[in-house]
Amino acid sequence: MADTDIAPIMTTRREEATGFFQKLVSKGLGWARKYSLFTYPYATACCGMEYMSVAASRHDISRFGAEFPRFSPRQADLLMVVGTINLKQAPILKRVYEQMTEPKWVVAFGVCASSGGFYDNYAVLQGIDRIIPVDVYIPGCPPRPEQVLDGLMLLQDKIGNQVHRLRDPGQPNETAAHHARMLEAGK
Repeated sequence: MADTDIAPIMTTRREEATGFFQKLVSKGLGWARKYSLFTYPYATACCGMEYMSVAASRHDISRFGAEFPRFSPRQADLLMVVGTINLKQAPILKRVYEQMTEPKWVVAFGVCASSGGFYDNYAVLQGIDRIIPVDVYIPGCPPRPEQVLDGLMLLQDKIGNQVHRLRDPGQPNETAAHHARMLEAGK
């Protein structure tokens, strides 16, 4: 019989275990992150026109804090996959996702990005969720700008309700440690 079988285990809820200051900081970070989304539009097909109309003055995605598209994955935190992804593009999309900094979110824009659409053949990826995790799916062929704004608001609610943590100074920086290992290896 192990010691863990004998000793009583006390469990607490996560919300009750976090302190007041940590909750306050988490709410502040959630508010700031949900209204400062830097999008990386990975547009490949006809849905790209609908993405452009969402950024136009009539629908104005800038009201939701997502007006500045970034065309470098290192400067973006929201990957909007807009259109059909074929199997040759899948490794490129995965690399773009891996190059994005944390925290990062993914939106599947349109039915082709969500499920492959009506392209049920050997060359088309049947949903981007087979290679990268997706946070919000926006249906439609092509989706209306109002649907895109609804999807963006769903993502903002998800971001605002997440638990955001301050970095623990006791933990090493993973990126810096990886860079130091690469320098030591001479690459």
